[in-house]
Amino acid sequence: MSSTQTATQHMRQRRRTAAGPSERGSASIQMVLLLPVLFTVMFLGMQAALFYHARSVAIAAAQEGARASSLEDGSRGAGADAAASFVAAAGGDEVLKGARVSSSRTAEVATVTVTGTSLSVIPGWSPVVRQSATVPVERITR
Repeated sequence: MSSTQTATQHMRQRRRTAAGPSERGSASIQMVLLLPVLFTVMFLGMQAALFYHARSVAIAAAQEGARASSLEDGSRGAGADAAASFVAAAGGDEVLKGARVSSSRTAEVATVTVTGTSLSVIPGWSPVVRQSATVPVERITR
């Protein structure tokens, strides 16, 4: 063997041993430490998305119910029915579990409130969603 080949082999062997025993298993330790953090971030992101979607459905249903209740010939019951129909069409219990609708109407305003719980990926925790919408009642003035 030439001296150049011997020197090259010696350098390769030195590089292998320099990174050798002290770093063995470091990838496993990194995975054990980082995977729980990664899964926690993923589940929190999913939970936030589920809550936001349930909240969006609840406010849209409340607005729809308030519009129906605020019509000149509308009523409290019409607003509650419109909101409940909206929640059912948007996915019902698959989006907003146990949705309850309450409605009130005065001579000036109609208010509809939708309450339920968001789906949860965290066992034993069900975030409550409560959204209201208030709209002026239509009336004919002269």
